[in-house]
Formats: sequence, structure tokens, C-alpha cells
Amino acid sequence: MAVARTPRHKWIDEGLHALARGGPDAVQIEALAKALGVSKGGFYGYFADRRTLLDEMLDRWEREVTEEVEARVEQQGGDAKDRLRHLFAIVDTGEGLDTDITTDLAIRDWARRDPAVAARVRRVDNRHMDYLRSLYRAFCADETEVEARCLITFSLYIADRFLFADNGDRSRADVNERTTRWLLASPN
Repeated sequence: MAVARTPRHKWIDEGLHALARGGPDAVQIEALAKALGVSKGGFYGYFADRRTLLDEMLDRWEREVTEEVEARVEQQGGDAKDRLRHLFAIVDTGEGLDTDITTDLAIRDWARRDPAVAARVRRVDNRHMDYLRSLYRAFCADETEVEARCLITFSLYIADRFLFADNGDRSRADVNERTTRWLLASPN
């Protein structure tokens, strides 16, 4: 009777979960094997070493937060404002994403200590900014205005997870909706 191998993607999934929980030091082959309920021998059928797994985890994250998100937004269609609303909804809910904001933040924290990861995050962030620019330019002719909206949009994505302040008598959802209307308003 043949024993089924743990699929490659399961090792990557578990690696991303470990990263989100404890940073890159938590991504250990033995711990991943234990979490998957398998021996670590299966790991080496897919990966030469831990570094290879870490690289493939970053590949998955990069592909998902760039190509896959952009494809989903474009598939929904509509004008630039509609596509920005779709993008905001995907980012806000995380719906349909394998990696969540916790993983994204763990990778960003890792990038603070690892120049190769920092280069990867810079590439991803530049792609995010380029995509946002392409959408905002559809209704903002002023490049300074476009850049400001892109920076605010992207900063809110990151910072929202760290803000615990109350919004007076308004809910965070109400403030976020008002922010979205402001960002999508056509300039005068």
C-alpha cells in the first residue's frame, strides 16, 4: 500500500502559518512536520533546505498579494473607482486570500532584519503603488494628487491594524466609508 505524500502546498501553508504566529524563526522543519502530523523526511522530497521553503513562502505571498489580487479586481470590472472599491473590499475582508494581514505584517517585520526580504517587500510595495497609481490616474490628472492618494491608501492598509483609537461617536466602519468616499472623490 502506497503512503500518500503531504502535498508541497501544505508545507508552504504551514510555513506561512508558523511565520504569522512566530516570525521566521518559528519556521522549523521539525515543527512543521509535527503540525502536519508527518515525518520531516517528506519535506526533503520537495525542498532542498529550509531556505528553499522560506523562498517559496515568499513567492506565494508575493504572487497572492499582487497578481492574484489585481486579477480579482480586474475580473470584477467597472471604472477605476469601482475597481478601487473592489480592491478596498478584498483588502478589508481578506476574503479569498490564503495569506492574511497577520502573515503580511510578519513578512514586513522580517524585512526589517533581512535585506533580501526587504528587497522583496520593496518590490511588492512598488507594485502595489504602481497599481494604485494606474487607478487613481483615471480620475486625477495631478500627479502630486495621485501620489498623495496612493500613499494614504497604502498607509491606511498597513496602519489600520495598529490603530486602537476610538473614533468619537462614529464607528470605524463609518470613518472608513467616509475615507473611501474622500479618496474616490474627483478633484476640483
